[in-house]
Amino acid sequence: MAKKLLIISAITYLGLVLFIPAVNVFYQAFKGGVGEFFSYLMTDDFISAVGLTLLIALIVVPINAIFGLCAAWVLARNRFPGRALVMSILDVPFSVSPVVAGLMMILLYGQNGWFGGILSAINFKIIFAFPGMVLATAFVTMPFVAREVIPVLEEIGSSQEEAASTLGASQWQTFWRVTLPNIRWGLLYGLILTNARAMGEFGAISVVSGNIIRKTQTLPLFVEQAYKQYETETAFAAAVLLACLGFVTLVLKEIVERKTAIGEQ
Repeated sequence: MAKKLLIISAITYLGLVLFIPAVNVFYQAFKGGVGEFFSYLMTDDFISAVGLTLLIALIVVPINAIFGLCAAWVLARNRFPGRALVMSILDVPFSVSPVVAGLMMILLYGQNGWFGGILSAINFKIIFAFPGMVLATAFVTMPFVAREVIPVLEEIGSSQEEAASTLGASQWQTFWRVTLPNIRWGLLYGLILTNARAMGEFGAISVVSGNIIRKTQTLPLFVEQAYKQYETETAFAAAVLLACLGFVTLVLKEIVERKTAIGEQ
């Protein structure tokens, strides 16, 4: 009896918090018909927001992939004073609110910030411009690749890499032919999470972007703007696109987890 009660409670909670709101979003988006739904997605403002969101993701994901691999290699293969501190710093984006992260960037790179004078002198704008949005997104997505790759590197150890080095392989050959095949699923998992967070980030972007239509407005900001302007159908249509992105992320996540489990058997 207690087991059934717990199951019913869990399902009820998920229904109220997740399923019913998600179904309502899709209903509101499609209640006018499929044709009307696609008409909401053909506006210039929407296309601009999607393009900017994709561009930021295309820049941030490779940057954090390289950084994550380097950080994971250093932390998994070396023991040095302050390693625990570095690990903790790596987790700062998980513990700090994205809004606070955006505010920190304004204090650093804003017109009256620490580096504001230097940036003004060279006529380079970061806050309320594209570079600030890239920095904010890079910050909030920084730990994902490293956090997924570190446990994999620690689990496989360094014996295969040492053997390859003994046989005359260069460091690049060792990484490309030994290390990368062993960490590929963890790396892919981290990239999936990084991309999903980059395309769905709202808090930090809303602070540093200024939310300028067709200039610094990403898709999540477009949803908020459309809803505030009482363009609810447009807002729900864009929200459906973001929800589909989340669904695709979950599917890819499940595939990677199964591939990882098969590889470990």
